[in-house]
Amino acid sequence: MASQLCLVLGGVRSGKSAFAEGRTAALSQGPILYVATGVAVDDEMKERIQGHQASRPQEWSTLEEPVDLAEKLAPLLNGTSSPCAVIIDSVDVWVANLLMENQTENKQALEKIVMVQAGKLLTLAADSRQVFVMVSSEVGLSLVPPEPLGRRF
Repeated sequence: MASQLCLVLGGVRSGKSAFAEGRTAALSQGPILYVATGVAVDDEMKERIQGHQASRPQEWSTLEEPVDLAEKLAPLLNGTSSPCAVIIDSVDVWVANLLMENQTENKQALEKIVMVQAGKLLTLAADSRQVFVMVSSEVGLSLVPPEPLGRRF
């Protein structure tokens, strides 16, 4: 049975995560798995991650995975203790992590890596019974990044 998929978009620091958490709780009839893609690369990001952790209900499970979403998520979606809903926060940070991990690749290779990984994640979501809520910033609606890797994003 195919799952439900909800995509939450918005500006940076616009309340997307809180909205998505509420939406996930409303759509779910059982356990929720929160998939966190952020990496604490500096003090500001560490503080943001701590704020997100503090805002989540304690009964939610958490998977912290910055890169290999489909591979790490798949085994958690089957069985008697599997979640009823999955929230992925956030897709844009996940893509940025993929780009950073593969930044020595050329533009075409980077695009292929991201598309293959996104395809795996979307296939997993479509083939599962869980409700999926995915969060992403609206990319491309702001300034042009000064760094080449930022422009590739």
